[in-house]
Amino acid sequence: MKKAIEVEYWVINSDGGLTTPEELTDVSEYTEKEFVKPLFELKTPPCETMADLRATFIDQLDEILARADELDKLLVPLGTPINCEEIERLSSERGRIQKRVIGTEFDYASYCAGTHIHFEQQNVVDQLNTLIALDPALALLNSSPYFQGTDVANSARAYLYRKKCYEDYPKHGQLWDYVETVGEWETRLQHRFEEFKAAAIEAGVDGDDVDANFSPNTVVWTPVRLRKEMPTVEWRSPDASLPSQILRLTREANAVMEQIPNSVVRIDGDEAEIGQDTITIPTFDVVCDYAEEAIHEGIESETVSGYLQQLGFDVQEYDTITREIAGREIVSPREARDLRVKYATRLKEDVKSLREAA
Repeated sequence: MKKAIEVEYWVINSDGGLTTPEELTDVSEYTEKEFVKPLFELKTPPCETMADLRATFIDQLDEILARADELDKLLVPLGTPINCEEIERLSSERGRIQKRVIGTEFDYASYCAGTHIHFEQQNVVDQLNTLIALDPALALLNSSPYFQGTDVANSARAYLYRKKCYEDYPKHGQLWDYVETVGEWETRLQHRFEEFKAAAIEAGVDGDDVDANFSPNTVVWTPVRLRKEMPTVEWRSPDASLPSQILRLTREANAVMEQIPNSVVRIDGDEAEIGQDTITIPTFDVVCDYAEEAIHEGIESETVSGYLQQLGFDVQEYDTITREIAGREIVSPREARDLRVKYATRLKEDVKSLREAA
């Protein structure tokens, strides 16, 4: 089963101030701008094995960090910038329409940086349902509890996306229920597109402009998505974090996903179990409760940690950045800049350690 990683990192100058990626987006075909000015995205190509993915990811990071040094820029592995000035979006018709439809709540998305993990489509219904059940594993990469200096949740990013940005459009940005067929998933997408288009027209957007910039496949920002590229099932729940932690999470999630073609996926009860030829996942309502606790409490929650261990995650091996920086009532802009520099330095050290261990 091929797999790939996408990760978004904040770009800063040596003083910790947010800045633009500039030439970093030209390093390769797998580097590009995000929809806000200080955010940069790295994508790996699809890789057959975890060893290939690990080597590719490290090579890409080495190349990007070398270019960043030349530009006197740093990459920050945090789910939010902690506290900063207002973040500007890049000008685009797509962004303009989203802002008209969603309103000022759409601005919350500008402060979020995440990790997306792609798995080649095989047994798609089981993949979708299993990744929905894996949603609470976002807790393993929680990397910032702060939004504009205030502690809002163990994963401020997930909280902002799900509870603020898409509060009025939950079916477009929050976790979806399990499905029985791919057709059912596609029907949901079509309904979400129709709802979005109707809301856009009501907000004064021309329907043709909606059709030109959105489709059923691109109108939702849910934690689990079907993508035409490769094609893949995409898991978008975790924060941006240190590369070593991203690779660990990808490896352990991949172990579950690779078992799916040889297993029966069952939905039953309150707990999960990975058997020899059966994967049991809890009912959707139970998953939502675990996910809520993962967002607010992270792996500090015994309930969340226990559930993730049932799914095969070695929770004790994750030392989240949120755990390291949480506990301050308020983080000033100056302190936030210092923290961004600190964790940008940690990212460089992390990549060096990965390289030396290869």
